[in-house]
Amino acid sequence: MNDKKKSNQIDIQLKEDVAQGTYSNLAVITHSSSEFVVDFVRIMPGIPKADVKSRIILTPEHAKRLMMALQDNIRKFESLHGPIKVEDNQGPQGTVMPMSFGPTGQA
Repeated sequence: MNDKKKSNQIDIQLKEDVAQGTYSNLAVITHSSSEFVVDFVRIMPGIPKADVKSRIILTPEHAKRLMMALQDNIRKFESLHGPIKVEDNQGPQGTVMPMSFGPTGQA
């Protein structure tokens, strides 16, 4: 039985450069009949151009599993830390766009 348990495990490696992570404050999601594409973008105040920092391509089934895992983790987070506030900035097709960066200074 112990050998069977070991054969079902996956050895996941986390390389040091990937472990650092990539910051993103915008995700753009598109889909076709066979896949979902999630582009992670970092937008900065005062800079009109934003580059895609990472693109993840998922099957529809995996996209749904990811959505359910995020919902579960958000529920757990909010039970410990309170509700997450989301701004009501509407972008294309009604998506929420995090475009306000707070007060701006003058020189």
